[in-house]
This record gives sequence, C-alpha cells and structure tokens, in this order.
Amino acid sequence: MRICDLIKNQEIYQAEMGQTVFETVCAMVEHNVGAVPVLHNGRLVGIFSERDLMKRVVAEGRNPASTCLAEVMTDDPLTINVNEDLENCMALIRQHSFRHLPVCHEGQLVGIVSLRDVLLHDLSEKDDEVRMMRAYIHSVPDA
Repeated sequence: MRICDLIKNQEIYQAEMGQTVFETVCAMVEHNVGAVPVLHNGRLVGIFSERDLMKRVVAEGRNPASTCLAEVMTDDPLTINVNEDLENCMALIRQHSFRHLPVCHEGQLVGIVSLRDVLLHDLSEKDDEVRMMRAYIHSVPDA
C-alpha cells in the first residue's frame, strides 16, 4: 500500500507561522489532531505537535496566548512523498521516533500521516488475514 491510499480522504488542518500557540492548540482540539503542519506563504516550514507544546511552551513557562508558532515549532520537518510505500513510512517513523509525518507531492503539502493511521491500517490487514485463515481452516476437510 502507498501513502496516497492511506490519506486519500484526509482533510488537513494547517497553521500559519504567525499564529499563536493558543489559537493553534484550540484548532487542534477542535479538529482532534495531535500535530499540524506550519506553512509560510504556502510552503511547509515546520510542524507543531503536542510534544512541542509540552517541551517548548508548558515546560518553559511560556504564555500560549502571546507565543508565536515560529518560536516553538519543529523547523524544516522531514517529509515523505505521497507515492512512497507504507513500509518506508513506518521505517521513517520508527527510525526518528515520530508520531506525525507530513506528506508532500512535488514540494506541496498534501497530508499528514500519523503513527495511529499506520497502526490502524496494519491492524485491519491482520484482522483480514486472521479471518481468511480461519475460513480456510474450517473449509479444509479432516485428513
């Protein structure tokens, strides 16, 4: 399976570099997402995650209402191409301990893959395999 198959119906919430942490976190709660791509003039320049919120805002005692995303986002995030295989995506996530990975096509942001997305897809495939094996076992006559 390719990344494009996993994100084909995805709606992306994205933030602008000049937004405050408070505005962004409120939108993250509203959209039920754990990370948002951060854009500047339509170009991906960073990602802001729950980890960034905890490490760079809460732990440092910053005021979310007056802290700009540009100050606390993860700059220049690693991305994955929309046509990559899911296995490559999982390898990157594992290698870098990411939970969210922006997906790009020809330099443009087209989605974001979460560890949850990958794991749920994997679980679904495993469930299908188990069902097929059970059906096979029950259909084979005793020898």
